Amino acid sequence: MALLEATLNGGHATASVHDDKPTLRFVTCGSVDDGKSTLVGRLLYDSKMLLDDQLDTLTSDSKVSGTAGAQLDFALLVDGLQAEREQGITIDVAYRFFATQRRRFVVADTPGHVQYTRNMATGASNADLAVVLVDARKGVITQTRRHAHILGLLGVRHVVLAVNKMDLVAFDADRFTAIAVAFRMLAERLGIHDVQCIPVVACDGDNIFIASTRMPWYSGQTVMDYLESIDVSGGIQERPFRLAVQWVNRPNANFRGFCGRIASGTIRPGDPVSVQPSGRSSHVAAIVTADGELDHTTAGQSVTIVLTDEVDASRGDVLTSRQLPIVSDQLGAHLVWFDDEAMLPGRSYVLKSGTSSVGTVISTLKHRVAIDTMAQQAATTLEANEIGCVNLSLDRPLVCEAYRDDRELGSFILLDPITRRTVAAGLIDFSLRRADNIRWQTLDIDKSVRARLKQQRPCVLWFTGLSGAGKSTIANLVERRLCELGRHTALLDGDNLRHGINRDLGFTTEARVENMRRVTEIASLFVDAGLITLVSLISPFRSDRDMARARLDGGEFIEIHVATPLQACESRDPKGLYRRARAGELPNFTGIDQPYEQPAAAEITIDTATMSADAACELIVAYLRQHHYL
Repeated sequence: MALLEATLNGGHATASVHDDKPTLRFVTCGSVDDGKSTLVGRLLYDSKMLLDDQLDTLTSDSKVSGTAGAQLDFALLVDGLQAEREQGITIDVAYRFFATQRRRFVVADTPGHVQYTRNMATGASNADLAVVLVDARKGVITQTRRHAHILGLLGVRHVVLAVNKMDLVAFDADRFTAIAVAFRMLAERLGIHDVQCIPVVACDGDNIFIASTRMPWYSGQTVMDYLESIDVSGGIQERPFRLAVQWVNRPNANFRGFCGRIASGTIRPGDPVSVQPSGRSSHVAAIVTADGELDHTTAGQSVTIVLTDEVDASRGDVLTSRQLPIVSDQLGAHLVWFDDEAMLPGRSYVLKSGTSSVGTVISTLKHRVAIDTMAQQAATTLEANEIGCVNLSLDRPLVCEAYRDDRELGSFILLDPITRRTVAAGLIDFSLRRADNIRWQTLDIDKSVRARLKQQRPCVLWFTGLSGAGKSTIANLVERRLCELGRHTALLDGDNLRHGINRDLGFTTEARVENMRRVTEIASLFVDAGLITLVSLISPFRSDRDMARARLDGGEFIEIHVATPLQACESRDPKGLYRRARAGELPNFTGIDQPYEQPAAAEITIDTATMSADAACELIVAYLRQHHYL
């Protein structure tokens, strides 16, 4: 409700927020300059939601910044950013509220430019319906297809196709019909079966609130007729009860309640519930709100659930009833990639779904979707604004649903673990079968037992740096010194591994990420065996080294940056690789045409331009002694 009140367009609208009218949330989308903001502005104007001072401001702004000549430029009611007004495009998502006698509306006006596809997906993520605008002169174009595909992925099943600017094609009925047929064929392939096609002139209001007299060949509903009458409930109240715990409310020792928003279903005091993923069972003792206790509650309401038993549950757990949700650490999903840095299988991200956050790796990119043809294409990566089908491997089970069944528990975003920026939005398709068939086997002998037998503290010494920096030389000396001290070790050298387990990998960014993933898993197994494991690997990407650190327990990953400058490494060039890279014979060579990202806070830093390999060895051994690894 705070969102609605923050986006009201006048004082008299405030009272309408608190009545009992149903609310429809919809999104407007389409390509640049198809008239999205103009349509929204026209809806606000025709619904009488503007005060006199707002009309005066619109009149003056239309003279200064408008693009409609002497007429009012209704897009200015929505395009609030100065950059938007200067360019005549929408950049951010603009949320607006308006109401009629029959319904309240929250509309998200989203940008049409491909650069801001992520903003469009954000606006569509909570929409019950979409109004897709198409310029009658252009028809269905690539950006229309992209937005339609995102709507299909996000589960928006009701679409109004507003064929705008019909005046610029002389109100040609055949042109409208051709566009409507093309879009319906596209929507059918995307699983969108409810499409209402309406010819409009947004700036003049034709077929927005009032039927147009300039298109007598169209006898269907106006945009507002459709928005007021459409039923978008989708039976969510009849689905099994789901509430993701957002907060555990403990005001005193006698009260313990689980707060959250009900994603689906209905619940009453006395009903049985279970807590997932633990599977513990209880019954509802009370349903508490700020206005008192309720005798029942349903989807969309935010409540506090009190259980009859002292059940252990926390933020990220889900209260459920009837059919159990998916609880899995292996998921199949669709991704809409946002980030300018390409998606790479094997790289670690943070998955946020509902109130849960889990580490995840994109284990497989199954295919990329060609926006123009909807064909499934083989691919090794996803670039910004591309859509693909992936398999995800999570570091712990996630309580979720298939998106087609539950939009709230079936959606997620991926975050970069370092910068925390949002890199993708995703929709869960299903749990992978192997997640159900494979379970951890409980073993009697674990890492602590093996370490105690070896009388050492297992860890990974991760040597990173440019080619020729001296990583392998120092790692070899350290292992020999540890063996002299009677320690149990294993050395994983990058070059040696490429003769065996990694012989199928090249040196592209994607291949390097997979190389890191495999080495990390091997190193983790060696640590579990109680060994002091030495890894000598260029490992140029900071995020991948951070992934390796996260894979191990605290204190088990020791990053050793062999920080020899590029000039010194190139002057040594023991394998002739720099010479060949400079000659263009070795593409993707780190330090020449591929970047090396230096560690932000390595435990040990060594420059072999000023320190001998023997001295570096002693420095590392001293560190291990000081921190009780030996």
